[in-house]
Amino acid sequence: MEICVKGQPITFVEHGTPAEKAGVRCGDVLLRINGEPVLDLIDYEHLTARKALKLDLLREDDPISVTLYKGEYEPLGLCFETTLMSRMMTCRNHCVFCFIDQMPKGVRSSLNVKDDDWRMSFIMGNYVTLTNVSDAEFARIIERRVSPLYVSVHATDPDVRTKIMRNPSAGRIMERLTALKNAGLKFHTQIVLCRGLNDGEILERTLSDLSSLAPACASIAIVPVGVTKYREGLTTLGTFDCEQSRIVIDMIEPKQKEYLARFGTRLVFLSDEWYLNAERKLPEPEAYEEYEQIENGVGLLRMFEEDFRYALEDRNPRKTSRTFSIAGGTAAYPFFRELYRELEPYGITAELYPIPNRWFGGNVHVAGLVTGSDLLTELHGKLLHALLLIPKNMLRETEDVFLDGMTLSDAEAALGVPIRTFADGTELISCLFEE
Repeated sequence: MEICVKGQPITFVEHGTPAEKAGVRCGDVLLRINGEPVLDLIDYEHLTARKALKLDLLREDDPISVTLYKGEYEPLGLCFETTLMSRMMTCRNHCVFCFIDQMPKGVRSSLNVKDDDWRMSFIMGNYVTLTNVSDAEFARIIERRVSPLYVSVHATDPDVRTKIMRNPSAGRIMERLTALKNAGLKFHTQIVLCRGLNDGEILERTLSDLSSLAPACASIAIVPVGVTKYREGLTTLGTFDCEQSRIVIDMIEPKQKEYLARFGTRLVFLSDEWYLNAERKLPEPEAYEEYEQIENGVGLLRMFEEDFRYALEDRNPRKTSRTFSIAGGTAAYPFFRELYRELEPYGITAELYPIPNRWFGGNVHVAGLVTGSDLLTELHGKLLHALLLIPKNMLRETEDVFLDGMTLSDAEAALGVPIRTFADGTELISCLFEE
């Protein structure tokens, strides 16, 4: 990455902060901190975690310097044009299972963005491949002590990983993970498993290689490949049926016991989908340890169940009995059907609607990918009650918009009922017990 010679334009200076007290103004351009250029947020956070700072600025094209003193981790009080203070790094891989390549035409542009930015991995927990990072940039990761990172590995065999990602640099993964370990940095990893491509003996090797890097390798999540109906012209991928999912579980659970004895952690974790596909009982909550891989759907249902039961235990039965309509994905329907029976002694009946995913098709069955059009297709004219509850992850994180662009208000108007969202078991209980 080239050094940004234009610097970082300051868009706002917070009142009463060290920067304002030192005379920094909105419109100044930050060039260097203690003599070092500021490429992005990572540099900024690293360089400002000191008590004495010298800021080199441009003010109306004139260079000036400001010296200030503050608490070691006290915020400087400056705001910039973007959170990252630079453009997001995009992905140059062509992974055979890339979900974005399986999107239908006409989706909003934000759904087609392929990011592979190690800074977002550190800040937000996004998974990155490290194949789109130059040697100079990788050296900066180590120099800035960026830890933990979240790394998409998929396979450690160089030829297999290169084949999966269709990027010549993909085969260097063990070299880079080993460098992170030698630098004292930690990382979490994920494996998207494709039948006949990186399972079986290849998976055995991947787990052997990654476990050799523990405890720097802090966790490994294994998720089944997601395949939509929009794969014309793309590589044919093998998915996992009930029996094949059981084979994966039977391979991983003994390794969890082995790693627990060796490292004090199970290290490798299976996403909930494996157990749902295999029609097997989910592991007990303690098997997920600290829920480090919750974003990969590892332990998501058990965490929901724990929150649900904790929030329920101190409740009294409702004064008036009521039935609620709750929609979700088809994959977890049996799990929730059993869980929600625990509501009956409280005067609550949950009428569940598993929503088939027609918009994506394929083997996509989770609630987080259900669209507004899926809801309308399945529920129009069927709802018997005056309120519909849906998981919040059906909507975009910061907006009341489904993946297909339909707004929550549009769905409410089409179905003729208000829709409430819940983020977890605690919020669901709150909704159910409102009088």
